[in-house]
Amino acid sequence: MTDLSPSPGAEDRAPSKLIALTFVFILGCGGGAPWGGGAGGGGGAGGAAPACASIDFQPFDDAVAAFVADSGLPGASAAVVHKSCGLVHQRGYGGYDADRVYLVGSASKVVTVGVLMRLADQGRLDLDAPIGPSLAAWEPGGKPELEVAQLVSNSSGLVGLVDNPLYRPYACQYRDAGTLADCARAIYTADDSATRAPPDTAFHYGGGQWQLAGGVAEVVAGKPWAALVTETYGEACGLAPAKFGYTNQFAQAALAGAGLGGALDYPAFFHGDVAALPATENPSVEGGLFTTASDYGKILLMHLRGGVCDGGRVLSEAAALRMRRDRILEVYGGTTAGQTGRTNGGGALEGYGLGWWVDRAHPGVFADPGLYGTFPWIDVGRQYGALVAIESDGDVGARLWATVKPLLDAAFDRASLPPGE
Repeated sequence: MTDLSPSPGAEDRAPSKLIALTFVFILGCGGGAPWGGGAGGGGGAGGAAPACASIDFQPFDDAVAAFVADSGLPGASAAVVHKSCGLVHQRGYGGYDADRVYLVGSASKVVTVGVLMRLADQGRLDLDAPIGPSLAAWEPGGKPELEVAQLVSNSSGLVGLVDNPLYRPYACQYRDAGTLADCARAIYTADDSATRAPPDTAFHYGGGQWQLAGGVAEVVAGKPWAALVTETYGEACGLAPAKFGYTNQFAQAALAGAGLGGALDYPAFFHGDVAALPATENPSVEGGLFTTASDYGKILLMHLRGGVCDGGRVLSEAAALRMRRDRILEVYGGTTAGQTGRTNGGGALEGYGLGWWVDRAHPGVFADPGLYGTFPWIDVGRQYGALVAIESDGDVGARLWATVKPLLDAAFDRASLPPGE
């Protein structure tokens, strides 16, 4: 297995692509979002079913297909859901079908936080309490003052991906060897006092703080991450491990792609066959999710429905709502500017909750984009969510989102579905 620990001076020798993306499973498009917020047209609940059937997805499909062709992509898959109507549209484009399995990079985060929120709902995890008492067996030398809410709002002060993606003390986050608990313990006890900041003072995107949060979940639950994922989503949302779960692809991607630069690309060894993914007890909880577009759509629908999947409740309504609250603004007046490559004040996704990026310029819009270009979002006002999955990079995914979201907005507005929040 490739060792992703950098040699001395590796930060200075890293290729420009590494610095530009820095394992940041984020956006890359400039300027403000080219759409408005708010709900679609009116209409009573009794008219919802006919309105659902009348939604015109042809402009959306045409735009995705054209984007795939013009960008030289091999294919894409999309799923669209609506709070009242359920799954209203799914399709494959180019050479890919609707049910292709994708690695979605940092679009893993919303799914990961859902696991933690369920533990909180069960009273096994306090998101706002210091983690030290839960990790007493890992002392000495830990960071007992940190809170899970700080970790998963990228506000813990730990070195993030934009700060230094090659930070040696957290290198286990990229390895498929070992266990999540062992990696979390290594991060918890790492001698990083000279490089980390006080918690809740600034937004530092991604990195070891997420792996630490996953390790905390395993400790308080006494179960491995894979079991927690299945318990959270499996039965209620009908998500089977064969097509929905976590891996840690980065070391193998580096090997297949001839080095660190290859670790940033969509893994050359993965072509939708889950059997090709590393089986690991140290999954990347921030970037290792594999899923189909329609299965991820079930997660989006669950959030639109206040924590409920078709098979039952996953999260309390309060938990689902809390994930969307702009925590970095509420707690310390923070912003994502400077951590997303967009500092022009355009207003797009400048806030962050727990796993969700928050569009402050258009209330009700939340997203969780990924390194490889997969881009899920929900528009609470219009009561719909969508995911377009591709195998490219975050910049391409952000351009695709900016292209197709206005078309879906218009389609739902014209359908005159019942108004949302």
